[in-house]
Amino acid sequence: MMLGDLGARVIKVEVPEHGDESRGWGPPFIGPPEQAVSTYFLSANRNKESVTADLKSPDGGHLLTRLVRHADVLIENFRSGVLDRLGFGMERLHELNPRLVVLSITGFGPDGPEAGRAGYDQIAQGEAGLMSLTGEPDEPTKVGVPIADLLAGVHGVAGVLAALLERERTGRGRVVRTSLLSSVVGVHAFQGTRWTVAGEVPHGIGNHHPSIAPYGLFHAADGFLQVAVGSEGQWRGFAAVVGLDPDEPRFASNRLRVQHRAELVVAVEEVLTTRPRDHWLARLDEVGIASGKVRTLDEVYTWEQTRSQGLLVEVEHPVLGTVQLPGPAVRFDGAAPREHAAPPLLGEHDKSVRAWLDELDGTDDGDGG
Repeated sequence: MMLGDLGARVIKVEVPEHGDESRGWGPPFIGPPEQAVSTYFLSANRNKESVTADLKSPDGGHLLTRLVRHADVLIENFRSGVLDRLGFGMERLHELNPRLVVLSITGFGPDGPEAGRAGYDQIAQGEAGLMSLTGEPDEPTKVGVPIADLLAGVHGVAGVLAALLERERTGRGRVVRTSLLSSVVGVHAFQGTRWTVAGEVPHGIGNHHPSIAPYGLFHAADGFLQVAVGSEGQWRGFAAVVGLDPDEPRFASNRLRVQHRAELVVAVEEVLTTRPRDHWLARLDEVGIASGKVRTLDEVYTWEQTRSQGLLVEVEHPVLGTVQLPGPAVRFDGAAPREHAAPPLLGEHDKSVRAWLDELDGTDDGDGG
């Protein structure tokens, strides 16, 4: 979907009977019962065309062969070895098209002792340690979106773009590999070096930063308030707002504030709970302290700042009519906003894609065009 947002023509190959499994993931479903559409599927499939093919059949294999010959990029997320068994191993793909860039996304990597394991997001969040860092110490917690899936896509796009740039110099494609495991481990950031360098095993500590204080979620009189104090200068400004002595021995440096975080949180909340969030947001903004509310998604999508960034797009769906979808995260200055295509119906482009292939091949070979 990200490549489609950037202007690529994306052809999604789905099994004929039911298509992508996420077409059945719900509720919620919307639309008439006989054509109900999963909102899960809508979230991940804008700017794609859908063709159906049984890749185990001669016709399906032939269609994929034709697509590979004319494609710049092939993306696959089978378990390791499945593509080889279908007759489309990496050597065969590059025989068909030496310039092809292949992105292969697996659950746990293409090799190693557990390469064959199936990869689902929450399993990867747990196995890759992310759940142990999230939530409270005695209750590992998953992230509220399929973050391992999403990060694998983001890392995959970065690899594909680098491979396409390299192809301009070499004339040949390359295989790009990532996995749910590697994509989560790749964003461990400072939590990773706490173990690899310091030998300290991190764990979840709720909604406060493990290495910076005060930095986290606090209670105001009318709800939650988030505050991020990232420097000693900011600490002095924050302390003045909440009436604390910045040189108090327990809190005089970030190291001390982290050591005495529980006491600091109590002292700060004694003050913050006396006034509503908007009062504190205004005061903190005056002294340059980053702060914010915790918005629900309805509040996010009606927030003018969200809308001003092009983060909602309208598409015309063949069953649902005009619908709004979360939009792309990347903008290009000077470019007009792109018109986005709705997520496709199953097999919606069977005829048009085959006709396009016939035109490229200079023949109609009767495979459904």
